[in-house]
Amino acid sequence: MRFLITGGAGFIGSHLAAALLRAGGEVRVFDNFSTGKRENLQGLPGLEILEGDLRELEAIQRACRGVDTLFHQGALPSVARSLEDPLESTWVNAVGTLHVLMAAHQSGVKKVIYASSSSAYGNSPALPKSEGMKPDPLSPYAVSKLAGEEYCKVFAHAYGLETVSLRYFNVFGPRQDPLSFYAAVIPKFIQLALMGEPLPIFGDGEQSRDFTYIDNVVQANLLAMRAEGAPGQVFNIGCGERITLNQLVEELGGILGRDLPRGYHAPRPGDVRHSLADISKAQSLLGYQPAVGFREGLIRTVEFFATPQAK
Repeated sequence: MRFLITGGAGFIGSHLAAALLRAGGEVRVFDNFSTGKRENLQGLPGLEILEGDLRELEAIQRACRGVDTLFHQGALPSVARSLEDPLESTWVNAVGTLHVLMAAHQSGVKKVIYASSSSAYGNSPALPKSEGMKPDPLSPYAVSKLAGEEYCKVFAHAYGLETVSLRYFNVFGPRQDPLSFYAAVIPKFIQLALMGEPLPIFGDGEQSRDFTYIDNVVQANLLAMRAEGAPGQVFNIGCGERITLNQLVEELGGILGRDLPRGYHAPRPGDVRHSLADISKAQSLLGYQPAVGFREGLIRTVEFFATPQAK
């Protein structure tokens, strides 16, 4: 089979590309390398790389030629970034997704797997978060990812393009960028801890997340690719386990064998208080079962960032 991964040079996309190549697929990556990194694709023989932007419909149309299944991982990440520049997030994430779906439909792509986000749930107090809950996005990023889900539903029901949307819950693992101003919390904390710097916590540290190791997310994408009878459906992809930031620091300190200093700061706008996935729908319809728990994933991630290559 021939696969296209938008955002394939990114953290999640590059792991997915490696898994598809191991399974014997022909893999094409489409990326503008604004946040993705070419070094993430090193050591992946047979990979086809196309440089282009999601905002350019013709570029996406060229990338879709001859493709059977498309994994749409490309996006401009970060809640904080979207609050600074909501228009850019909308162009890349919402309009870019519409471009992907249009090109896929026109090119005869059989299936599109869309990387959505748990940020769609916002600050609803109900836990765990289930797909039937009313979305309550708190940031332009969350709105843009939710818009992509709605476009996927429309293309499934109006155009017959089979789409599946996966709402990721706080993915982490090796190769995730710790240095960006918009870096996710786990790689940022690991990098600072290895440098002996205090870990910045915005709020009281009791906010919680369903941290999900990268292997579980790759598994979910492969299962969604094979799933029958799920066009236009949305699935939570997490571990069904809630970890506070204070617990994260304690776990990280235990792995490194020392107490880690913390610096507490005012809460940031757009951040949700608690996040926990109800994964029963993905378990039932996709056969999804997270294989790597939080602590094991954290150990693997620390080991990666502690290597000379990562530094």
